[in-house]
Amino acid sequence: MHEYDRISDEVLCALGAAVGDDNLQLFEPMSQHTTFQIGGPADVVVTPTDADAVVRALDVCAIAGAPVMVVGNGSDLLVGDRGIRGVVVLLRDRFADIAVDGTRIRAAAGALLHDVALAAADAELSGLEPLWGIPATVGGACHMNAGAYDACTADVLESVRAYVPGPVLSDGTRARGSVRTFAVSELAMGYRKSRIHDEGLIVLEATFALAPGNGRMIRVEMDDYQRRREEKQPLDMASAGSTFKRPEGYFAGKLIMDAGLRGASVGAAQVSEKHCGFVVNTGGATAADVNALIEHVRDEVRAQFGVELEPEVKRIGEF
Repeated sequence: MHEYDRISDEVLCALGAAVGDDNLQLFEPMSQHTTFQIGGPADVVVTPTDADAVVRALDVCAIAGAPVMVVGNGSDLLVGDRGIRGVVVLLRDRFADIAVDGTRIRAAAGALLHDVALAAADAELSGLEPLWGIPATVGGACHMNAGAYDACTADVLESVRAYVPGPVLSDGTRARGSVRTFAVSELAMGYRKSRIHDEGLIVLEATFALAPGNGRMIRVEMDDYQRRREEKQPLDMASAGSTFKRPEGYFAGKLIMDAGLRGASVGAAQVSEKHCGFVVNTGGATAADVNALIEHVRDEVRAQFGVELEPEVKRIGEF
């Protein structure tokens, strides 16, 4: 029996009613929804167009006990070659509204951080310049407290509205979830971590508190950050961004370079020759290739320097 049989016709019908039948796809290749361009098919992919539809889809999965995963831009994910069993709720593209209100910007979870920063620049609001090149959705940025150039999402985040999963019931299913607004002070945001991650909260919308600025100077800063990224990072190749978290007292990229691993490869996965902190897909890499290369890099750095590299890339699905 195929694993897809876990999702009954009744649940499929309920998901179609929750998000609209046109927003439901079966056996969708996740390689189309990750920046690594890697990943086998998900049993079901739903693409809600508003917060209410997200909540309805999540509640359907909770009540049915169906496995569910929420994906934004797929920029920090390594999806297994055998794909994902269960339901993927894809937030990017169709759930991406952005609204400016004075010095605040409200953005749906599926809006790209890049687009929120551009909206801020158009409104002459400052604060998002260092973050604008991060290839994350708003939900993903809040989930992992995305950051760059000594700035992070928590610096400008005021609050999030999030779906709180219901309690697990005796039969293994969950009760319906609830929706709650959290101030940033309630989210325990640190380096690549947050309460959102720890408690499995699903961001629906975020509010950013920014400062008035000079539109021309904001654009100049954004261009400068982009130029620095292009000079140092392999932006022209498929990757999941920085492959490893920064180990305390070290830089992952330098450790990997000093270990003699620049350009090291397994299949079509390669340690970037431009920035050793990135594993890139040179064309046709599999999740198995990437996973094997990550483990090889970790083993070598541990053996040579006694430092444990922790992957920043999240492995999901079946390998």
